[in-house]
Amino acid sequence: MAKQAAARAVDADPIDRLEEKIKLLVNIVTTLRSEQASAAEENARLMQERDALRARVADAQGVNAELDALRTERDVIRQRVAEMLSHLDTL
Repeated sequence: MAKQAAARAVDADPIDRLEEKIKLLVNIVTTLRSEQASAAEENARLMQERDALRARVADAQGVNAELDALRTERDVIRQRVAEMLSHLDTL
């Protein structure tokens, strides 16, 4: 009877180790899935932020182009006013 109990204990050791390894593996897989979900959420957030920044850059480029046009128009008006003043000076 003692031999049978000892045989069962010896046979159970590899199964116990396997069970522990499986539990560890399940914990690792659960952790990795959680990390993957977090990474996917962070990726989505960063993509939205990137898109918002690209829109802001496009707006800034449009404003910059408008500012350049207004500066050019200001220079043209200055030249015309200077010409008119020079004509008045000749009178």
